[in-house]
Amino acid sequence: MILTVASGKGGTGKTMLSTSLALALSREQPLTFLDCDVEEPNARFFLKPDLSGPPEEVTVLVPDIQLERCTFCGKCAEICEYNALAVLADDVLVFEDLCHSCGGCARLCPEQAVLEKPKRIGTLREGRSRSITFVEGLLDIGQILAPPLIRAVKNRIPDQGLTIIDAPPGTSCPLIETVRQSDYALLVTEPTPFGLHDLELAVKTIQEFDIPCGVILNRAGIGDRGVENFCQKESIPILLTIPLDRSIAEAYAQGTPMIEAKPEYVQVLSDVFRNIDDTLQAESRRKNHPGAKP
Repeated sequence: MILTVASGKGGTGKTMLSTSLALALSREQPLTFLDCDVEEPNARFFLKPDLSGPPEEVTVLVPDIQLERCTFCGKCAEICEYNALAVLADDVLVFEDLCHSCGGCARLCPEQAVLEKPKRIGTLREGRSRSITFVEGLLDIGQILAPPLIRAVKNRIPDQGLTIIDAPPGTSCPLIETVRQSDYALLVTEPTPFGLHDLELAVKTIQEFDIPCGVILNRAGIGDRGVENFCQKESIPILLTIPLDRSIAEAYAQGTPMIEAKPEYVQVLSDVFRNIDDTLQAESRRKNHPGAKP
């Protein structure tokens, strides 16, 4: 199973939940944890993996113009949807930060004057935390394209077993790349107007991929019932409600997992996972036997 923990809005407790869920479930089975919040990965502060090995450099391909072959016909710039190339009378300008590494310019150049060279965008590190295989990506400062690095992290998903993914906040390309091919999305939100607004966007994004989802309502009691009303209207299960608790916030600020500050949540989070697993199995039976009762 690939279980992605997402939020839409930042600061809802997504990493707190994903790491505590991983620690709780790792007591019963080995699993893989991917930190795909590559612009600011911080799951390592809670899982404390051994990352003593050297980081792996992650690169993308960008155009490398061979001016001695170029006739400055402009076809490379014409097909570039991101305006990463500008053809002048006797030169070709390459704006590497705009390039999305599609390779179209190199394939369509009639003179084969466009080669490709690697450009570093970040690093990937892998380690162990007890029975958890931990993988994280870290985007280099100044780089803007997170999806290629997220793909590199997701390439470490094993063929079998449970994988928990900590997704980046928001609903743009990084989240889309992260949640793609997931079996279930666990959305963490808070009972505020901002939490509801971004939850609605996240749900729409997840539904585009036909991925089942459930909600964890964190810091319950600080706002209104907008999130509950929305989930009821959309038939989205609220799998867990966590009340506002200062001790959890203090533990989080110190890099202490929630289940260490509140050991009772080990069983609670295990029950949440079993609920998700039962839902997926029931859905699988329904698809294999369309006439069966849900």
